[in-house]
Amino acid sequence: MTAIERLRALPFEIRQYLLVTGNYWAFTLTDGALRMLVVLHFHQLGYSPLEIALLFLFYEAFGVVTNFVGGWLGARLGLNRTMNLGLGLQLIALGMLLVPATALTVPWVMAAQAISGIAKDLNKMSAKSAVKVLVPSNSANTQGALYRWVAILTGSKNALKGAGFFLGGLLLTLVGFQGAILAMWLMLVVVLGLSLWRLRADLGRQKAKPKFREVFSMSRAVNVLAAARLCLFASRDIWFVVALPVFLYDQHGWNFWSVGILMAVWVIGYGGIQTQAPRITRLLHGDTRTITAGWALALALLPAVLALTPLDATALWPVTGLLAFGAIFAINSSWHSYLIVRFARAEGVSMDVGFYYMANAMGRLIGTVLSGWVYQEYGLAACLGVSAALVLASALLALGLPRQAQ
Repeated sequence: MTAIERLRALPFEIRQYLLVTGNYWAFTLTDGALRMLVVLHFHQLGYSPLEIALLFLFYEAFGVVTNFVGGWLGARLGLNRTMNLGLGLQLIALGMLLVPATALTVPWVMAAQAISGIAKDLNKMSAKSAVKVLVPSNSANTQGALYRWVAILTGSKNALKGAGFFLGGLLLTLVGFQGAILAMWLMLVVVLGLSLWRLRADLGRQKAKPKFREVFSMSRAVNVLAAARLCLFASRDIWFVVALPVFLYDQHGWNFWSVGILMAVWVIGYGGIQTQAPRITRLLHGDTRTITAGWALALALLPAVLALTPLDATALWPVTGLLAFGAIFAINSSWHSYLIVRFARAEGVSMDVGFYYMANAMGRLIGTVLSGWVYQEYGLAACLGVSAALVLASALLALGLPRQAQ
């Protein structure tokens, strides 16, 4: 039996899941590469860390709005349409960056990043919501299957995002900024065509059209988890988005290639650990509240220790510490991603997931702005100190989750 025949023999839900995952992978690869291209290219042009952070301001801000509205759109129109809309918008954003170098002004790049932010969160919300729709409901262990499917989707996505960081640094070195953008644009054209052809038309669409006011979650568990997620992702992006790449480039003389490799290794390793999160968390016993708060407390220790140690003498110590941060952060993130799909209502899952990822996007927005400002004013150690405080806040918020068995 050929590979194509084996694929056709799979259950319909599995084939749709693979298509959604492949779509998400391709988008994420370009998203990671674009972020690295913008950070390194505009730093090379003389932009300050805060100015670079501001280039991503609309990317994150529009992600907040998109997640707020996107879940409602997914429930009304179908997740296939919101996913394909995300791919189409990313093509527009990449096309805007193909203008001559003299036209790449700050407002223009911010506008392109705004469209890219909308595209990314439409794509992510659609993919994460689709998992709950597609997971076999007659499974002997539905919750376990749901956790595994979410972990595979989330972990593989982040591994691909790490590959995108590497790809961005490599393409910038080999073919320059515009050559890299053109290559990614052509790849996404092919992916969009396949998605339009094969993805099910009614995926995740509610029979009864939901009202817009329903985007606000009425679930205490979803609201508490969303607040904890906001703090968790702000704690990562405050040092990861701008501070660390610029710190390594300026303070330790790393070139674009080296920075791209490190960021790629961090995110690929992070994604790989996320796929194993179900096995790791299974080793621990306790309820949802205890596990969530416990992992957050373990994470808070790392940036707190790093903030109190010398960081300028050698790059080995901060890099090693932040790789360890990535490993524990991966468990936290994967566990959170599973919980939101678990807590979300079965009918209209995209609305709860969209609300939750609105908080996620707000956390990235806060972390991104702080990454440029705090690093420019106070340095990397201060970014790590604030990171520790944010993770601690996430742990405290998790104490408000319901006590449900793992």
